Parts: sequence; C-alpha cells; structure tokens
Amino acid sequence: MRGLGGRVTATLVVALVVGLAAFLWPLFITPDSAVQPAQAPILFALVLPLALAIVLSELAGGRLEVKALAMLGVLAAVGTILRPLSAGTAGLELVFFLIILGGRVFGPGFGFALGAITMFSSALLTSGVGPWLPHQMIAAGFVGLVAGLLPRASGRGELALLAGYGFVAAFAYGWLMDFAFWPFILGGQTQISFDAGAGVLENLHRFVLYNLATSMGWNLGRALTNAALVLLLGPALLRLLRRTARTAGFEAADPAGILARSGQLG
Repeated sequence: MRGLGGRVTATLVVALVVGLAAFLWPLFITPDSAVQPAQAPILFALVLPLALAIVLSELAGGRLEVKALAMLGVLAAVGTILRPLSAGTAGLELVFFLIILGGRVFGPGFGFALGAITMFSSALLTSGVGPWLPHQMIAAGFVGLVAGLLPRASGRGELALLAGYGFVAAFAYGWLMDFAFWPFILGGQTQISFDAGAGVLENLHRFVLYNLATSMGWNLGRALTNAALVLLLGPALLRLLRRTARTAGFEAADPAGILARSGQLG
C-alpha cells in the first residue's frame, strides 16, 4: 500500500483478508465444511477483535507521532458525536463522509483506524455494543482505508472522485453488514434465505434478492448522504485538514510516510 511501512502494510492486508472472510463466509460454507453456519459467527467474533487490536497497535506503536494520534482522536470524537445525531434514520448517516475525508488526507492506515475507532466509541455512547460491533468497525475501517488509496486528483475532480467513492462505499458497507447477518434473519423457509447446501452463485443470487427487498432504501439514503456531504462540506474540510496537517508538521514527524496523503496536502 502506498506510503505505508512493510509491517503496517502486512497487518492491514491480514485484517482485510480476515475481515472479508468474516463477512463473506456464507458464500463458501457447505454441509461438509469444517466450520458450520452456527459456528462461523462465534469464530469470527473471536478473530475480529484480535485483528482490530493488532492493526491499531501496529498503527499506534510508535508509528504514529503524538500529533497524528491527537488528530485521530479529534476526528474520532467528532464522528462519535455525529453518528447518534443521524441514528441511521432512512439510511441518513452523517459519519462516513468524515471517515472518507480523513482517510483521503492522512492515508489508508489512518483511515482504517479512524473508521474502526469511530464506530467503537459511538457504540459506547449509544449503547450499541453487540455482536455486530466488530463487523461495523472492520467495515468502516475498510471505508477509510480505501479512501486513502484513491488516485491523485485536485479541485472539482477530487470532489467528484470522493463523492462517487462515498456513494459506492455506502452500498459496500451495507452489503458487508447484510452478509454478516443474512444467514440468521430469515430462517431457511424462504426463497431468499441462506442455504448451506446451495452453491456460491445460488446463495449470491438469494442474497441480492434479500438485499434489494430489505436494504436498498437504507443503502441508497446512506449513499446520497455521503455524496451530498462530500460535495457541500468537502472543499472546506479538506482545506482545514490539510492546513492542520501542514501546521502540525506531519511531514517532518512522519519520515516513513505512514500518514500517506495521496501526494497532496495543499
């Protein structure tokens, strides 16, 4: 990954692989698998917090300078306040655009940490702690991570890029979260239920139908909110974050390039 040290890159790749397995396991479970549907959530409930702890410790263990950690704390606190204000009503989420902008300015490692920490702290604030929380932390971390890997752009082109990414990322986040719990919501009696005996394509078809029937409105609302907030608030916030990065001297404090900034701070 651009601008990241070897150990941090390897850690993020491991988190990516484990995280995707935690979400997409319904596509690969069969009646003959060593791990059965009832066991999969328990397994990943144990693995995901470990993966998150490893990633955050790698990012914080001397690889992010104090000023960078302070900025991470400030943005996570703002996101923690914003999330309960929207409460996900009709898919209107106010927090993801901030994760996207933070990942864009400070890089993929910072973006992953920002997404995960924001979800964790906001869950504590809203009493939203449950078996879904590690999945939310990983999924939001992915949103920030990919934002830090987007190609270089500037001006209106950058805003269009970030707004388009925010639109797509909203659906990706919703799909991942649906994958985590789809096998247990409907039972096995409907045509859109998870079937451990079906093949990958059959279960994927069932999932698409389930998602269209239950989550399309929420995902669309989240996508439109992301795009609108990026277009409306993105120019000012990007300038503010980049000015803060310059003033705090992140370049000098980050010789290894851990806080990759897509090659542009101004």
